[in-house]
Amino acid sequence: MNIVNAEELHRLLKGKIRVVPVLDNIDRKLLSLLYTPGVAEIAVKCAHEPSLTFEYTRRWNTVAVVSDGSAVLGLGNIGAHGALPVMEGKALLFKIFADLDAIPLCLKTHDTELMIQIVKALEPSFGGINLEDIAAPRCFEILKRLERELDIPVFHDDQQGTAVVVCAALKNALKVVGKKLEEIRIVVNGIGAAGYNIVKFLFKMGAGEIVPVDKNGILNPYDPSTCLHEYHMELAKMVNPDGKKGSLQDALKGADVFIGVSRGKLVTPDMVRSMAGDPVVFALANPVPEIDPSLAREAGARIVATGRSDFPNQVNNLLAFPGIMKGAMKARSRITEKMLFAAIEAIANSCEPESERILPEAYDEHVHENVFKAVVSTSNT
Repeated sequence: MNIVNAEELHRLLKGKIRVVPVLDNIDRKLLSLLYTPGVAEIAVKCAHEPSLTFEYTRRWNTVAVVSDGSAVLGLGNIGAHGALPVMEGKALLFKIFADLDAIPLCLKTHDTELMIQIVKALEPSFGGINLEDIAAPRCFEILKRLERELDIPVFHDDQQGTAVVVCAALKNALKVVGKKLEEIRIVVNGIGAAGYNIVKFLFKMGAGEIVPVDKNGILNPYDPSTCLHEYHMELAKMVNPDGKKGSLQDALKGADVFIGVSRGKLVTPDMVRSMAGDPVVFALANPVPEIDPSLAREAGARIVATGRSDFPNQVNNLLAFPGIMKGAMKARSRITEKMLFAAIEAIANSCEPESERILPEAYDEHVHENVFKAVVSTSNT
């Protein structure tokens, strides 16, 4: 297939997924069993015992990929129609790497309560919910409510998936530079969907010092102007009880690690030079990183990672979400903290880290199987 660009490919494919029947053809006998009158017996059984939908329908293997298009890639709020090609891509990846059937559901609303009620109403049709590209802080409330109010796994890739892969990457990066997590200083810039969970995960992993920074500087519990909402204040109280103040430039002085999940060109070579020896720089903004990887290396960064596939050390959520969702659905379990931390270990242990390879390749089938097995085994403990 000789394709010149993305537009040509999308026009040719007319969508990335299809509904495919499990039978090639049916005769009169099969029709009477699969549909009327035979299906009536199955319908009654499912009505009386809803869990049988996991045995008698495709629900056991089907995920809803839900978005309102309010935070799509680096494009921002482009709405439900703009989100649809991205959600189709997500569905394709679920199929390829976890053999899960995923259905894109792009909602034409930004109303938090309405979105929650829509997803709750859809629960009987799905075995899992993958939330995607929903802007902070609404995404925090939506995930929290749905986790509590649904009996099937609910996963927000931008929050949990990013945090899992970032933490796995950092574990391996620290092996390369010979530093211990509990002894280092980590600056996380951009406390949105991803940054919020990265900070929480690192805190629970025992990181020595975490400095969360957003557009008004270091999150400070004694200066409400630095916190844009309650979730910022929550983190400020958690990791900055002493009330450290300052800008991103101030925060980076003497830091061992920079994790950027914000926007491009915020970090200069001089800021990297001000960091501790052998600094680790994760410039994950897309499509333009917080600092160009070559400039970061020239400034002394020992390890540089981005969110892009055209540079070494791509931090790609694809390493996490297929195996996590497949494992949780196999276990018929809500997604737990134990599952997520098991996924971190599984990803980190799926490669021997080097300075330009701190993560396995996202298309490596073994890593997805490792994550799946780790999640399932954790659900049984």
